[in-house]
Amino acid sequence: MEITPMIRAEIERYLKQQGITMTEFGHITDLNVGTVSGIVTGNRSISVNQLDRITAGMGLSPDYFYERYIEECIKESPLNWRKISPFLYGCAEHGRLDCIQSVVSLLLDTSTYIPLLFELAEDFFQKAYQDAAALLYENVAESERKQHSERLAVCQYRLFSIRIGKDQIQNLQTAARFEPFVDRLDEIDQLDALKDLVNLYRALSQWDKVYQFAQIMRKRAKICYGMKQEFHKKPSRPPFVYIAYADLLCAYACDARGHYEQGLKHLKAHTDLSWVKEKDPETQHWLGLFQGWAKINTYVNRLMSGDVSVLPDYVEYISGEQEIFAELLNVVEAANRYNLDIDHILERFEPQIAAYQEPLSSDTYIQQVLPEEYVRFWYKMAKYSLNKGRYPYGFKCLINAYEKAVTINHGLLIGNCVGLFERYKAYATPEILAWNDLWERNDQKDGFNLSNG
Repeated sequence: MEITPMIRAEIERYLKQQGITMTEFGHITDLNVGTVSGIVTGNRSISVNQLDRITAGMGLSPDYFYERYIEECIKESPLNWRKISPFLYGCAEHGRLDCIQSVVSLLLDTSTYIPLLFELAEDFFQKAYQDAAALLYENVAESERKQHSERLAVCQYRLFSIRIGKDQIQNLQTAARFEPFVDRLDEIDQLDALKDLVNLYRALSQWDKVYQFAQIMRKRAKICYGMKQEFHKKPSRPPFVYIAYADLLCAYACDARGHYEQGLKHLKAHTDLSWVKEKDPETQHWLGLFQGWAKINTYVNRLMSGDVSVLPDYVEYISGEQEIFAELLNVVEAANRYNLDIDHILERFEPQIAAYQEPLSSDTYIQQVLPEEYVRFWYKMAKYSLNKGRYPYGFKCLINAYEKAVTINHGLLIGNCVGLFERYKAYATPEILAWNDLWERNDQKDGFNLSNG
């Protein structure tokens, strides 16, 4: 078995092989000769900054000595956060999760390090070292699993945010794990956590959950809005936004479940914001957005109720919108529901449809809801085209929807696509027939789209 030399021994061997004196190596690494000598002779400990300089000076990868540094400089010395913290930053930067775990395992037995690890995780989270942050949150959460603490709840909230991805089955499991911890967050974090949780359930078509947690968000936001004292931090949006947004989400959930009268009540509550008294610029900005959404949602409500006369006005209004898939989804749904010809509308928006790119954002609505709406758009487009007898294009849209539904592992939309295929497979070419896996038919109602941001 080969014995790995100590760091100082490898430095000494390098100097001999390269014919470099300690003074010359000190110039290369920007370290004084006394420091280099002390390190090589073992009379001086190595700081992380010195290790980085030496590693670079030897032309090695930045993390080359990391495992040995843990053994020689961390395990063999009294634990020192001032030395350990910079090392963990280096591990995060270079993706050495194995080294982070090795060091964290040494620290967890000492309770004084738990808050320090938590603060480090928070900094990693802000710096987008997501994998390293998740590892620290998991360890802190495990160490406090028996505590009813806010810190444990924050760890679970951060893990929820980090773990959300494209796989909707995994997202459902992630949401279920986080649910019990929402109430343990402080009042402000609860608002954003509930907003993120509701948006995730919305993307998953879990309408009972959407309604349940939107109602909770509305109640908590009303309490915050009614309080006069200053909070130690601000939510990402003014409190009144969460109240109005909750009503909008409740209306959306009611529609998806076929409770139209109840949904209309929530929609009216969402549009009437005369009770908002603040006049600051941020409030005025959000009031303007809600006014625009209220106008769109009024069009949508009338259109989906069968008043197709509003379609031209609706199309004109949405023509200036940046995100049009949610609105076009409503147009295509109305066409399918009331047998309308919307070819001229689709032709008008063809450049925006062709230019679509998957959104990149940490916001749960943008990350989860918009891609799900995109899949539903192509599913509805497939239904519209197939109904009109445009089979080649209809099947093209259907395959596009199916493949993207599989990508996000959305069971409802996968089933809907297969159900639609079954209905029209008599018109499919042999190539199209070979594509389908013939899943059980499952063409369920997935609702229309009320506008929000």
